[in-house]
Amino acid sequence: MFENLTKTELYAMLTGIFTASLIVSNIIAGKTFDFFSFTLPCGVIIFPIIYIVNDVLAEVYGYEKARKVILLGFLMNLVAVICYNITIMLPAPVFFENSDAFGVVLGSTFRLLVASFVAYLVGSLVNAKMMVVMKKWDDDKLFLRCIVSTLFGEGLDAIIFIFIAFLGTMPFEALILMIVAQALFKTIYEMIVYPLTRYVIGAVKALPDN
Repeated sequence: MFENLTKTELYAMLTGIFTASLIVSNIIAGKTFDFFSFTLPCGVIIFPIIYIVNDVLAEVYGYEKARKVILLGFLMNLVAVICYNITIMLPAPVFFENSDAFGVVLGSTFRLLVASFVAYLVGSLVNAKMMVVMKKWDDDKLFLRCIVSTLFGEGLDAIIFIFIAFLGTMPFEALILMIVAQALFKTIYEMIVYPLTRYVIGAVKALPDN
């Protein structure tokens, strides 16, 4: 799968996957869905991919390069949000009948944007930092690093996003349940796909540097 690539080339590809996934996740994060008896933001559909790529970046390329991708993702998501809002403000022709629906889907409230941006920065950076710190303690326990880093990163992400975005809009008990459900859902998801994460990390480590 990666035979004809170098680590540098794959770093660029992972950056693209990470950034695109982040932008998609923030578009769909404003809607929630029922999962058995829990309510979850729809961002959980794609957000685990972001944390898997984050794990690969931190494990193979180190914290500094992972941090650069995280900050780039933040910047490009900000650019996307600015473009959405400019597009919404521009007057639509009379024959365009979906202007209101377009604004509802892409016109996130300021509160939701702040929640998404702060949660993303804190969660992603903590996830990457935990991977690197735990690797210094024990380089052999990749599974433990992936799961613990995701649990910490996703836990902080869920707490920050849900409290900022939904505090006061639903009962406090429902808020806590949503936080726990979201963090556990994403962590369990990463446990399920860990064999894929391990394969990708191993394949990338085997690539030539340039």
